[in-house]
Amino acid sequence: MDMIDFHSLYTVVMLVVFIGICLWAWSNKRKPFFNEAANLPFADEDTSTKSALKLQEKKDNGYE
Repeated sequence: MDMIDFHSLYTVVMLVVFIGICLWAWSNKRKPFFNEAANLPFADEDTSTKSALKLQEKKDNGYE
């Protein structure tokens, strides 16, 4: 097996891996996950806002 055969085999293997990843990413099993991830920027509250509100409530109630 010389270098030309190795490079050809490597190219074919990488093409098959790429097609496999594309099929996995576009499969119907992944759709609910991607829909949820796509809507994350539109969530009602930030986690930082929730944390800040909880910290303020603790201070107001004298826990700190």
